Amino acid sequence: MAVTEPPRDAAPKCVYYFAAGEAEGGAGMTNLLGGKGANLAEMASLGLPVPPGFTITTEVCVLYYRNGRRLPASLDREVEDALARIGRETGTEFGSEDNPLLVAVRSGSRASMPGMMDTILNLGLNDRTVLGLARRSGNDRFAYDSYRRFIQMYGDVVLGVDHAVFEDILDNFKNLNGMSYDTELGADEWRRIIALYKKAIEDAAGEPFPQDTGRQLWGAIGAVCGSWQNARAVTYRRLHAIPDTWGTAVNVQAMVFGNMGNTSATGVAFTRNPSTGAREIYGEYLVNAQGEDVVAGIRTPQPLTIKARREAEDPNPSLEEEMPRAFAELKQIFAALESRYRDMQDIEFTIQDGKVWMLQTRSGKRTAEAAVKIAVDLAEEGVITREEAVLRVDPSSFTQLLHPTIDAEAEKELLTAGLPASPGAATGEIVFTSDDAERMKQQGHDVILVRTETSPEDIHGMHASAGILTARGGMTSHAAVVARGMGVPCVSGAGALRINEKTGTLSIGQRSLEAGDVITIDGATGRVYAGAVPMRQPQLSGDFARLVAWADATHSLAVRANADTPKDARQARAFGAQGIGLCRTEHMFFDADRILAMREMICAATEAGRRAALARILPVQRADFAELFEIMGDLPVTIRLLDPPLHEFLPRHEREIESVAAALAMPIEKLKARIGELSEFNPMLGLRGSRLAIRFPEICEMQARAIFEAAIEVGKRLGAAVEPEIMIPLVAYRREFDILAGVIRATAETVEKETGAHLFYKLGTMIELPRACIKGDELASGEDGADFFSFGTNDLTQTVLGLSRDDAAPILSAYATQGVFEADPFASIDQEGVGELVRIGVSRGREAKPALKVGICGEHGGDPASVTFFHALGFDYVSCSPFRVPIARLAAAQAAIRAKL
Repeated sequence: MAVTEPPRDAAPKCVYYFAAGEAEGGAGMTNLLGGKGANLAEMASLGLPVPPGFTITTEVCVLYYRNGRRLPASLDREVEDALARIGRETGTEFGSEDNPLLVAVRSGSRASMPGMMDTILNLGLNDRTVLGLARRSGNDRFAYDSYRRFIQMYGDVVLGVDHAVFEDILDNFKNLNGMSYDTELGADEWRRIIALYKKAIEDAAGEPFPQDTGRQLWGAIGAVCGSWQNARAVTYRRLHAIPDTWGTAVNVQAMVFGNMGNTSATGVAFTRNPSTGAREIYGEYLVNAQGEDVVAGIRTPQPLTIKARREAEDPNPSLEEEMPRAFAELKQIFAALESRYRDMQDIEFTIQDGKVWMLQTRSGKRTAEAAVKIAVDLAEEGVITREEAVLRVDPSSFTQLLHPTIDAEAEKELLTAGLPASPGAATGEIVFTSDDAERMKQQGHDVILVRTETSPEDIHGMHASAGILTARGGMTSHAAVVARGMGVPCVSGAGALRINEKTGTLSIGQRSLEAGDVITIDGATGRVYAGAVPMRQPQLSGDFARLVAWADATHSLAVRANADTPKDARQARAFGAQGIGLCRTEHMFFDADRILAMREMICAATEAGRRAALARILPVQRADFAELFEIMGDLPVTIRLLDPPLHEFLPRHEREIESVAAALAMPIEKLKARIGELSEFNPMLGLRGSRLAIRFPEICEMQARAIFEAAIEVGKRLGAAVEPEIMIPLVAYRREFDILAGVIRATAETVEKETGAHLFYKLGTMIELPRACIKGDELASGEDGADFFSFGTNDLTQTVLGLSRDDAAPILSAYATQGVFEADPFASIDQEGVGELVRIGVSRGREAKPALKVGICGEHGGDPASVTFFHALGFDYVSCSPFRVPIARLAAAQAAIRAKL
């Protein structure tokens, strides 16, 4: 039937009615009716067996909070009229002592928030109406079982009595009477339990349990609206980026009863397997139960199908065997709903005395593996298009497919939690130093490197470790960035850790662990567990490859990788990167056998000393660049000139200083003096990037020579010119760019004369300072201006917000709680602030040079929301860590598809 809409000139409608065969709403009204209400209306309009009811709109919830948690008075008449309509439909009357109408009151947000808000069943029962229910049903036990359930739920949700109080009363009663299951209690026992429940409520709340059914209803409606702001709902919304301003709808629906005896049941079903995506009915049910029994764990549910029962070796009958007629009807309904919604459905149902009733349908939560399979299968079945299949999968969920993950069903002991800095899960023995990590790895051990914070000194230990855990540092700290580039799981900023390297111990509260103890970290959630936890290894199935291929066919935004080593580059190509968008040349010197030459160069007091060190660095850089060019073939490679900051390379601890001084044959006091000369109060805004190269142009000259000689060498082997993209970092003024561009061009001319080869290259700059954004036209103008801009949004976020990414964790935590940030600005770009400067930089740069190539190489390049933003600004490419390349590919495709809608 057609959905009836209110007249446009009518007063705002607060209540929308539905019953089998008629509905005032529909699936397209999710924003107003919430997901549950919209889908109940849709099922009703399809003629499916839906108990009659009505939905109070999300707008009422918004008004509830705006009016100091008071419901609008205009709601009264609409609710009364709708209740009477339900009564006429069911042949009952709300509050009647002879033939009472009972209702369920449930929440229903726009976005699915399973279990986060409150539900009340069997509302309308009191000491008198329960007698009418018993007479009408002919089943005293059922009536009093329903009454005790209502008292328990209403006492908890509306009156604020801890649900554990009721559980204790029931458990004690069963223990004293030698009973194990609720189903063993008869009507007399439930009457005694009810008396105890009511006394507990009066003791806790200071007033009797309400007998007035009208008061019960309005109390429940207010409580469900109020549950929008309960702690678990607030946390869930923050984790899933659901706006606080949406509010929840309230659904009031005639009760149907799965607890009327052995011909009644309740259950939950998925139309496809939510774990694997297989096309099979998946779910559980309970005989003689109500909905909360299935999820509460009081009784063990039974499988729906014979196949599932046999696979689980469950001796109890499946629904398919227990109630074959009801199962056959459900199977038809499941197929109809999946066809209607064109997606896997999560369904709640009740069977009352053999009759099937539908209580809910929604697109079901699923694993990443299942999401990919279901999307691809639905496209192959012709149910959805390939573009729709691409839109069906959350790009961030690909993280689950690219790294080992914790087995969700495994038992585990949580020790602490930090920031999910680099995805994947790892188990290993605790080590506190990088030397120990390397030694243990060589002995065949898997280790977790645990540090207060990491530095370049730790690179060999990080490389040797299965995972990294730090007490300090944010999502873009040294540990996080390097770990992501390596594809090593990392949890950073676990502030509860107290590490004592001298004693080889760490403490978390009262818990103490030693080197050699086994822990497991989950870099996707930030959690740290005791001992070894079972893992699931990634399976990049044919469905995954097919979906990503469909994605690549739809987007124009290229996806490159941040890759500093041959290992990174090979991984990037394996994941489909279309080039290297950022090669951080300083990262090439973090290895123990290379860092000494870099330190010698930095600590040299004269140009001659620096040039001597640079001469030893040149062949190493040339070889690295050559290998990167070879691996990437005809794909672009962007190389950023040296941008330490210096403090990352300088030795800090006494033992390190002694070691470096000995290696450099330099007196310790002289080395300490040099370190003092180079020390800075704020190294991130100090002598780095273009500033370092302008002060010491021989560094820029060496790197340019290494790039050009490598390009010529590889070009000869490939039989085609290699055209590197050279990026000058931390530029604020055009003069800075011109000075270093002059050094690079002069070096190119020298190399051409020496080799007789002709070089092809592009010169660009990294945009990571606000002034560079504002002066984008100046930086790009003229033939000698920048050929490309690459936005370094990690540093740009720091400089715009005045927020150090290494020290941001406690600030971000407090700001998230207070609602200052909707999302971590280092994880997802601040579109209105940092993003506005990016928009200015792109616009002004292309005004001066229409063909200007524009990319982004910060961590935001792998964030789906940020990728959508960059697509809208007309970027040519995004670049991210290799393990985020598939995420960015899918996000880029989704941005392109949505832009066409």
